[in-house]
Amino acid sequence: MTKAEFVDKLAEKGETTKKHASEAIEMVFGAITDVLVSGDEVSIPGFGKFSIVTRKARSGINPRTKEKIKIEATKAPKFSAAKALKESIK
Repeated sequence: MTKAEFVDKLAEKGETTKKHASEAIEMVFGAITDVLVSGDEVSIPGFGKFSIVTRKARSGINPRTKEKIKIEATKAPKFSAAKALKESIK
């Protein structure tokens, strides 16, 4: 499902305009992003938890040249689905 299709679905389900639905989606995603950037996590009961994980530095191999390379440590967003969400899609 694309973002446009999601906006359509939300507008239909919420009985609102596509503009308001799009603004709501942008606000929610923006707020989640802001919280993650600040180092906190977002927990939504019955849906899941958004958090940041730190990946350690490691060595790898360039597949083109077969040369060993060093991969720096990074931070990445992570989503863990809640039990209720997992059970609803079985």
